[in-house]
Parts: sequence; structure tokens; C-alpha cells
Amino acid sequence: MVLNRSCTVVVAAFLLGVCCCLQVPGQSDTGAVPGTKTETLPATASSYETEIVASIPRYQPEQSVSGVIRVWGHGHVTLKWMQQLMTLWEEGFSRYHPGIKIRYEMHGTSSAIPALFTGVGDVAILGEEINSEAAAAFKQKMHHPPLGVEIATGSLDVRNFDYAQMFFVHKDNPLGHLTLGQLDGVFGAEHLRGSRNIRTWDELGLTGEWKDKPITPYGWRIDDSFGIFLEQALLDGSHRWNCALKEFAHINRPDGSIYDHGQQILDALAKDRYGIAVSNLRYSNPEVKSLALGLQLKGPYYQASKQNLVERKYPLARFIPAVIDRVPGMPIEPKVKEFLRYILSREGQEVIVKDGRYLPLTKDDVARQLQKLE
Repeated sequence: MVLNRSCTVVVAAFLLGVCCCLQVPGQSDTGAVPGTKTETLPATASSYETEIVASIPRYQPEQSVSGVIRVWGHGHVTLKWMQQLMTLWEEGFSRYHPGIKIRYEMHGTSSAIPALFTGVGDVAILGEEINSEAAAAFKQKMHHPPLGVEIATGSLDVRNFDYAQMFFVHKDNPLGHLTLGQLDGVFGAEHLRGSRNIRTWDELGLTGEWKDKPITPYGWRIDDSFGIFLEQALLDGSHRWNCALKEFAHINRPDGSIYDHGQQILDALAKDRYGIAVSNLRYSNPEVKSLALGLQLKGPYYQASKQNLVERKYPLARFIPAVIDRVPGMPIEPKVKEFLRYILSREGQEVIVKDGRYLPLTKDDVARQLQKLE
């Protein structure tokens, strides 16, 4: 479904509070639609992923813990997105701490952080990066910010598992790469990252038939979680979008299947030689091609790949956080700390590889996250 908006619209932020501890019926995380089947990739790891995880230190308990850990987060009544991974983590963790039980309340990412500041949860595991409004609501209630610890890398192309944001042009377009500043010029209107509007292809250096041809941008609905991510990661916090942006939302077909917004976007781009689109390679078709992205005009530029995501070379890589309530200067509750240390161990990251949907962290990234627990 394509949506049209006035170019003066400013997106309203998520409204968070105690009332959002349960997900609104009919909504789901990261642009997903309830009732659709979530794919589980075969549990086979590339040699690269295996090597990355093999370099991470094994789990060594600092102390014995027991009791119940209440985990809230990414999931849905009928779709156990994160709970499958959580179950594998619980099985591994309980080998070291048989007195531990995990209580799952996987009602959706929007319920997770409110569960912390209302006192009903110990750990919030999100399906996307920490939302700034959720963090602000936590701080207003608790008088200190929540502590976020990255525990996984977003997937390359798995639906509902924070797949990579990628940009595409028509196959006939001679461009092969763009910077985030140039994309800000194309998709944005305020340009906190870029320097100016970019509205025709010659402004990106194209000549001949491309000269003076208007650029038509295609993308997610700007109040979708994907759109909100791009406001932060691409537009550098701006809420002002190019008013020519064609926005797409999921379509429910009569047979009950879903025509994904990402698929609609690239199907539309396939018919528009002068378009540019944000989507994901899972929806690609022969009439479009993906662009490598970089931060500077001189490069380097990187395509989205598992390796470039894990190594944080691709500039729009995504990360999955576990969030806890930690009073600054005070120790973390032992059972919570041990559980997060397990997730950030070789054994915990091997579970991610076995599950086959998210991607692991590198040894250096694990070390940085573990330091947050001290």
C-alpha cells in the first residue's frame, strides 16, 4: 500500500508508558504482521561465523546463582520470535546454574523497557535498537538511563529479525555506491547529515539521459519502526523527509497472505528507471541492484553482507540490545549479570549461530559489551 503525505508532516514519536506494557492488538515488531509465518533458516553456519565465534572466550561463572529471571521482549502472542533463541540460552545457562528459571513475557519490543521501570521485568530483550522515547520514559521514572548491552548483530535478510537496511536503484542506473550524506540529500529535507537537497540524478554526477531527471524515492512508512530507525541512522535525528517519498505499508491479501512493504517497494522500483529505494535483498528482483554505502566520498564503500554487518563496516548495520535497570555506581543483580555474561560468551554466541537468524558479535565487540557489566 503506497501512502502519500504532506512534506510538512513531522512524525509523532512512539507514546510509551505503563499502558504499553502489552502490545496493541494487530501490531507487531519491526514492521511485521501477525498471522504471517516467520521463516527459520537452516541451522548451518558459514565458516566465517564459526571462526568469529570460536575466537570468543568461553563462559566462566563468577558466582553461583539461582532464582527466576523475568525476561520481556521481542515476540508476539502467536509468533515466538525471540523465545526460540531464549529457550536455547536457558538450556545452556542452566547447565552452569541449575537453580535458574527463565520466565518469558515476549509481548513485543514496545512492552520491554516499560516492564523494567514498572518493576515486572529484570531483562528487556528488544527486536531493534533502543527507542529514544522509551529510554526517556525510563529515565523520567527511574531518574537514570537504562543500561543497554548489545548481544547480537541484526540479520542480513531474515524477516522479523532486524534485517539490514539496503538501498537500491534500477539495474540501468550507472551508480554503484552512495554516501549516507548523499542519501540524506535524497531522502531528507533538513539535512543534519548532508548539506543540501538532492532531487535530480545529475546532482549525483550522472549525465546524458539522466541529466535533470527527477529522483523518485521509495521507502517504508515514515512512522514504521524502520522509518524511525532511518531518521536516526541516516537523517541524523531529523524528522523531515523529502515530500516526494512514496511510502509503503503491508497489504493483507484476500487469501490471508501478506504483500510485504519491502516487496512492494522493489516491485515499484523495477518499473521506474529514475527511482531509488530502501528495502532488503530478500525482496530483490532482476530489474534492481543494491548500492554499496560509505561515510565519505573517497570511500571505502561496503555492500551489506554477513561479514560486513558483523564487523560493523556496513554503515547501517543493526544491533540487538538487552536492556536492564542499573543504578549508576551500583552492582548489577548477580543472576542478571551472569545471564548476560553467558550470552556474551562463546557458548552464548554459538547459540545465535545455531539458531541461524541473527548474527553473532566479534570478540572485540563482546569485550566492549562485557565492560558495561562491571
